[in-house]
Amino acid sequence: MIDKVIRIFKIINAIQSNPGISAADLAFKCEVDIRTIYRDLRVLDLIAPITNEGKGTGYQFMGKFSLYPLNFSEQEALVFSLLPSVLDEDKLPPGFQTAYDKVMATHYKEKSKQHKIIENIADIIQMGTPAYRKESPNFLQPIIQAILEQKTVDTIYHTQYRNETTERKIDPYYLVPRDQRFYLIGYCHSKQDIRTFRISRFQKVKITEQPFDKGDFNIKQYLKNTWSIDRGEKNITFKVRFDAEVARYIKEEELFVHPRMKDKKDGSLIFEVTVNNEKEFLKWVLQYGPSAEILEPKAIRESLKEQLSQWAGKYQ
Repeated sequence: MIDKVIRIFKIINAIQSNPGISAADLAFKCEVDIRTIYRDLRVLDLIAPITNEGKGTGYQFMGKFSLYPLNFSEQEALVFSLLPSVLDEDKLPPGFQTAYDKVMATHYKEKSKQHKIIENIADIIQMGTPAYRKESPNFLQPIIQAILEQKTVDTIYHTQYRNETTERKIDPYYLVPRDQRFYLIGYCHSKQDIRTFRISRFQKVKITEQPFDKGDFNIKQYLKNTWSIDRGEKNITFKVRFDAEVARYIKEEELFVHPRMKDKKDGSLIFEVTVNNEKEFLKWVLQYGPSAEILEPKAIRESLKEQLSQWAGKYQ
């Protein structure tokens, strides 16, 4: 059985390094007869589909299958590391120990390399610090690592609107940049629902050994019609006229929704979009001051007129 496992590893390496290799050449490399190779290929085909279609062509993997670099999960790595302890050393074929050592060395090297890449990414991405703190820990590294490894994280998180700090287990799904901040979207075990967390509000992030599965979660569907990061429950369609002096800047805005834009003869721009959170959209529009005029909805237009009147009163 051990001989067969080692032979299949040899076949994988041979096909991967020589796509189109013949069964006869595989038999020669593995020092077995060709019928044994055919049996091994049938077993291997259950794991990684192989094809030899076409006259005169040999064997190659279908799709993007690759043995290297190794991508062991923590559980797989643990099981593989225990392999020598459950085998009879006297019955191991020559070369098993060196082959085993090479596989484990490759795994640890790749794991170390991945961690180094994550560290570099976290260092490159510079984050601001909340005004009320002298220092703000950068939890990007463990969060990115947990997302890649699909591991649950133990956290301490401060909810600003309730002024409450709680311990939470979170399955981190996606890291989302918005308005010069980073947000984590994931499954909160406490709330038993998908939640959005602002990274700067974490006070602790620790990766656990507990794996998770995102299931059929779709980030694009989840954020559909969401202008920035806060999701509302009711869709509202806005129509805004932007003056010619800012129209070209509006066109180059990098948005997460799909607006409808129409140029006018005077150079102005009619901008229509459907969003599910009016506060976030209005905040964006107001930064353009009198160069932006909300045309619809009428009720929001009137409400904004009242707010601007109150604002003007502050400066009288």
